Amino acid sequence: MAKARPDDQVAEIEAIREHLADTVDALIDRTSPKNVARRGLAKLKARFVDETGSPRLETIVPLVGGTVAVVAGIVVIRKLLR
Repeated sequence: MAKARPDDQVAEIEAIREHLADTVDALIDRTSPKNVARRGLAKLKARFVDETGSPRLETIVPLVGGTVAVVAGIVVIRKLLR
């Protein structure tokens, strides 16, 4: 088994250090509150708008219908309790 030369060891340590720095930078970028919020907004938008910018009616219609039903239910209950 041949011994590693000091220059090779230094180069390997530098490569490891560079890889570690890239990994830390990626983790910082991934956990940045601004980036987390941006990804969350993009995910939410993707549920209601497709890639071409058209609204996704299969998602929007049930949501609007459910909202109308809840509001109507509240109004009916309030009228019954008066």
